[in-house]
Amino acid sequence: MGSHDEDGAARRGFDVADAAPLLLDARGVVTSWTRDAERLLGYTGDEAVGKDLAGLLTVGDAGRVPDVLERCRRDGGWAGLLSARRKDQEPLPVMARITSADEPGGPVRWLALLNEIGGAPGWSMSRPVLEQMVDGAPVGIAVVDTDLRFVWSNAALSRFGGGPPERRLGLRLADVQPGFDARAVEAQMRHVLDTGEPVLGYEHVGRLCAAPHRETAHMLSFTRLDDEHGRPMGVYYTVVDITDRHRARQRLALLDRAGRRIGRGLDIARTAQELAEVAVPGFADAVAVDLLEAVFRGAEPGARQTARPGGSVALRRAGRRPGGAPGEREGAAEAAGDVVVVYRGDSPPVRALASGQPWSVERFTDEDDAWGPALPAVGGDGGPPSVLVVPVRARGATLGVTTFLRRGTQEPFSKDDVALAEDLVSRAAVCVDNARRYSRERDAALALQRSLLPHRLPGQDAVEAAACYRPADELTGLGGDWYDLIPLSGARVALVVGEAPGHGIDAAAAMGRLRTAVRTLAALDLPPEEVLARLDDLVGSRAHEEDGDADADDGGGGQTVGSGCLYVVYDPVDGRCAMAAAGHPAPALVGTDGRVTFVDLPQGPPLGVGGPPFEAAELVLPEGTTLALHTDGLMARGGERWALDTDRTRLRQALQVRTASLDLSCRSVIDALVPARPHDDVALLMARTRRLPADRVAVWELPADPVAVADARKAATRRLADWELEELSFTTELVVSELVTNAIRYAVGPIRLRLIRGRALVCEVHDGGATAPRLRHPRTTDEGGRGLLLVSQLTRRWGTRFTPEGKIIWAEQPLTSPDA
Repeated sequence: MGSHDEDGAARRGFDVADAAPLLLDARGVVTSWTRDAERLLGYTGDEAVGKDLAGLLTVGDAGRVPDVLERCRRDGGWAGLLSARRKDQEPLPVMARITSADEPGGPVRWLALLNEIGGAPGWSMSRPVLEQMVDGAPVGIAVVDTDLRFVWSNAALSRFGGGPPERRLGLRLADVQPGFDARAVEAQMRHVLDTGEPVLGYEHVGRLCAAPHRETAHMLSFTRLDDEHGRPMGVYYTVVDITDRHRARQRLALLDRAGRRIGRGLDIARTAQELAEVAVPGFADAVAVDLLEAVFRGAEPGARQTARPGGSVALRRAGRRPGGAPGEREGAAEAAGDVVVVYRGDSPPVRALASGQPWSVERFTDEDDAWGPALPAVGGDGGPPSVLVVPVRARGATLGVTTFLRRGTQEPFSKDDVALAEDLVSRAAVCVDNARRYSRERDAALALQRSLLPHRLPGQDAVEAAACYRPADELTGLGGDWYDLIPLSGARVALVVGEAPGHGIDAAAAMGRLRTAVRTLAALDLPPEEVLARLDDLVGSRAHEEDGDADADDGGGGQTVGSGCLYVVYDPVDGRCAMAAAGHPAPALVGTDGRVTFVDLPQGPPLGVGGPPFEAAELVLPEGTTLALHTDGLMARGGERWALDTDRTRLRQALQVRTASLDLSCRSVIDALVPARPHDDVALLMARTRRLPADRVAVWELPADPVAVADARKAATRRLADWELEELSFTTELVVSELVTNAIRYAVGPIRLRLIRGRALVCEVHDGGATAPRLRHPRTTDEGGRGLLLVSQLTRRWGTRFTPEGKIIWAEQPLTSPDA
């Protein structure tokens, strides 16, 4: 080895002028040797040419040659430190730079430039120098032997527990860190020893004996140490404390979980319980969510609503997640939302409620006890728990308080935990307030809709009827479905179901307008298709007016555009049934034999959208036939519209179930087809047809002769005697006389008188005229015009309805007979 100057190339950096060049072929064999290379390594040209590059290096670096050559082929060159071996077998550290020396068309050749750097400070650092370097490192560093026993560690490692370096020597990890999950860490060391593959970035979470109440996280990296012969000597590993990073990830995960799980519904108690479930066990060991009673009523919360005699405050426990095993403490199974807790006026929850600021204590002792039994059970025997109280605030209002507890074996709540709890509770508070506001609107809409729906179906002779209504769930909101049963003249009845689009109060109000309009049109005794045509005109004209009003809102006439309606008229005298539909499903018919069919009903357009005229279907129903009129929510399941055949099959199966009464049948159909919290409102009206017995209907054909009036009075009186209704004879004679006289005087064609004895006595006179009589108020000097005035005053109601053959004037009297 030639002499080398300490101020030489190694200290000055890599200098091509001072480098010893040599040529290598593609396999790394020396093909050309220079005097500089001979001076550096001591080999002559004859000794070096033909020698593999690995033969010029020490054992430790000889194995690196294949990798170096591969990188040269891949990257076009390589530079780095190598330990060369001189001819006298002395190692010589060199800086090597290898670059391509190919000539066009020639073989692959590599030019290697070697610079001696053995005189550079730090290359041959002694063990004391290396220990001084790693001892001052900010990360924990240790070396274990093949038995995983400590042979060396730096001072920084002692910060993670286990004592100073000298106490670790000869011990394993489980010996210096009792209670620590050493098995998982040693498994990583074994893997590195067996394979030689380093393990980088292994994360371990646990508790150290130096901080038993605090969960810590560490990142470890393991590398195998080999001797000069390549045999494993042990494992070198580093430890970095990443507890802060781990906790930050946990906080983000908790907030993400809270965002996904809290507020999935619009139920106040459920939202509060979701907050408690999310916080345990990731953040706390027990949680209680207490809300003001006003929140459950949908009212605006206020401080005066909370005060009680003696300065105490009563709250409702809306959510609760106790710690420990089930039954560990009495009352652990109490249902959330059913318990009222009372706090003293000077208790921390009341102070937090009044101030809107959180309160916490590291260890809650008996002297601090201001909760009494209201403090939730935390479980375990680790001493006094840590307590954190956070007010539930949303949109500037305090809705209640949330109490978090950690066992005595856990780390107390820190300032970061307080900030996290406030963020967590604030998210839940917005959901609780949304649920409160929605509950108020929903309750108002339900109250409005219940007030607009029939409180009970009116009594009549045409059908036996039952109805069910099930509102939509809280997420979808209340809809505008409705039903009605309207007694008509001549003992007939109108059956109606309808649906206004939308949800909430606007839909309920629109439903009320539609129902009122239908009842008004029904009083005109119009046929079903005519009722729907006039209803369509009303909806369309109102929508047009609203469209022309710049200040109109969604609650106007536009809310009724697109509504559906089914209108059915049934006559119990002859069993005739007429119906028409506007954008609404046809009714189902259940025969006396239990067979279910569906009416082939022409489908008209929804109300207000325009389209072809409405058409009616007419049929005769045997007595005992059941009509099932329903809104389209009955045919939806989970918000999905099924195919028509599938829908009808499900409905047919539900209608074929026999029950003791029509009311039970109605409820069983709803329960079979509709979930407890449906996606859409559902209204079902079922009506079982009746027929009036022939002896309760009397008909007389009368000639257009004034003499027939007296005969009509006598015939009516005799029939009333047969019906044991003599007390109505006087009034009936006057009604028959006036109505028949009007028909003879003003109408043309045949005249027919009909009496119907049902819940009321109906007198009808049919003629061929098309002009409706008009009620007048005659002056004292007038000789006529008092007939219809008398009829209106002596009967309960009267009216006119038109038929294809003419018109019918009718009057109705209530029955006074005890057995009527």
